[in-house]
Amino acid sequence: MKCLVTGGAGFIGSNIVDNLIEKNHKVIIIDNLTTGTKENINEKAVFYEMDIRDKKVEDVFKKEKPEIVFHTAAQIDVRKSVEDPIWDSEINISGSLNILENCKKYNVKKFIFSSTGGAIYGDTENIPTTEKEEAKPISPYGICKLSVEKYLHYYGKIFGLDYVSLRYSNVYGPRQNSKGEAGVVAIFIDKILNNEQPLINGDGKQTRDYVFVKDVVNANMLAFEKNITGIYNIGTANETTVNEIFRLINKNLGNKAEKKHAPAKKGEQQRSCLDYGKAEKALGWKPEYNIEKGIKETVDWFKNKDKN
Repeated sequence: MKCLVTGGAGFIGSNIVDNLIEKNHKVIIIDNLTTGTKENINEKAVFYEMDIRDKKVEDVFKKEKPEIVFHTAAQIDVRKSVEDPIWDSEINISGSLNILENCKKYNVKKFIFSSTGGAIYGDTENIPTTEKEEAKPISPYGICKLSVEKYLHYYGKIFGLDYVSLRYSNVYGPRQNSKGEAGVVAIFIDKILNNEQPLINGDGKQTRDYVFVKDVVNANMLAFEKNITGIYNIGTANETTVNEIFRLINKNLGNKAEKKHAPAKKGEQQRSCLDYGKAEKALGWKPEYNIEKGIKETVDWFKNKDKN
């Protein structure tokens, strides 16, 4: 099949691209390379350096006629969304609508959306959190992702666009960008490898549900292959503290770093963990990587990357 991956030079998108090409699908990538890199682009993919907000996106749809769209392109920095919610909405809502309008116009069969779990639900009493939990996002980033899901419901009901929204927990793994507010795993590994001091915000007891990128790719493949529509959590149902993440990474790197804390970030979510029961039932998906295995593979990738 012909698949378009927006953000296909980025962390999650490029891993999806590689998997699709391994399965002999034809792949087109749209990416503006703000956070993605050319090194991540599979040479067998057709690449367009372009912003998802660009009117020229229609030219790509017209020429390539994709049947499936994996929409991973986004502004992913929660803190930047707080600083500039208008800019965040231009990319995450207007950019997504630009893609969706072209999906409608050029009869795309299915739209698979990279959404967010933690940022959509906010702080909840029910942990692990299911899809039935009321969405209470406390960041413009989470609000934008939820808005796109509402638009997907509209495009599905009114225009018959099949869609799957995958609400990820904290994704980590090879190719994660360690710059900016990328994800604590990549940041800690990068700092320790470069003999810099990683800092744990607050007491480090805040928890997240860390899901390995290969498990996320597998969820995308199942969403593509199965005849389903709707919203599904993609997480591990396990909470891991930031202190434990630091310990595991440091252990894999020879315990080189000292454990140091910085002041807590104002308004930071204390707990986040997703129930994946619905995805297991509908997709036959469950995580295959536990945190120890995933961290080891991620550390090995970063070590080898620095050698090249």
